[in-house]
Amino acid sequence: MWTLTGFADEISPELQEQLDTLESEGLRHLEFRAVWGKNVLDLSDEEVDRVAKGLGQRGVMVSSVGSPIGKIGINDDFDEHLKRFERALWCAKRLDAPYIRIFSFFVPKGEARSYRDEVLRRLRSLAERAEKEGIILLHENEKEIYGDVPERCLDIVESVGSPNLRLVWDPANFVQVGIKTPYDAGYEMLRPYIEYIHVKDALFENGQNVPAGEGDGQIPETVAALRDSGFDGFFSMEPHLQVAERFSGFSGPELFKKATQAFKAILKDAGVEWV
Repeated sequence: MWTLTGFADEISPELQEQLDTLESEGLRHLEFRAVWGKNVLDLSDEEVDRVAKGLGQRGVMVSSVGSPIGKIGINDDFDEHLKRFERALWCAKRLDAPYIRIFSFFVPKGEARSYRDEVLRRLRSLAERAEKEGIILLHENEKEIYGDVPERCLDIVESVGSPNLRLVWDPANFVQVGIKTPYDAGYEMLRPYIEYIHVKDALFENGQNVPAGEGDGQIPETVAALRDSGFDGFFSMEPHLQVAERFSGFSGPELFKKATQAFKAILKDAGVEWV
């Protein structure tokens, strides 16, 4: 049984509107990135407690903390960033989230190989810390970071070699870095390490985000392959249909519903049940 979740801050900055929209689509999980206009890592202890209470009252669980960890330049101060990572670990524990989404650092264009060792050093330190807390880190293939293409995603997970570092499959991000057919180019290579799916599609010709199945992300093919492989995990709605920025995205309630319904139709066609 597959589980649908989503970046609820794509719906609204207000927690109750986020939860109302998720409930209207039958989603009982969310990927927690932001609320009240603040990133999850910038919330006070009291605000995180308010979130936990609000989720508990509605019976909603956190699938992952959608943190911005690793979304800094490779030459930026990593020791200071580790303090943010400790906050991410705290939030995950407080919200009973099994995962934290991370990135592999922005690197100068065309110079990924030069920064490989430092990227891996940083990711190893994050993974070692996560192991101690029993949290799994999910590397997202974001644009302009070291791991923005399948080959370097594979390099990351195999070189770090930690059971607590796994991969998010984000088809739109692959399309937007010039991979026209991401399923063909990277799925088989990365499947042993794919733990979590971001449901986001995009057009190759201009990078525009569109509902699942309307772009070049090969989402129906990916769903069928995951079904056939026995995948059992989270599919997180992150449609970016209204605004797509470097550190966040927004769709609004109606477009979020439209995106969710488009993905549900793909699941139905594939004969996949979800909760």
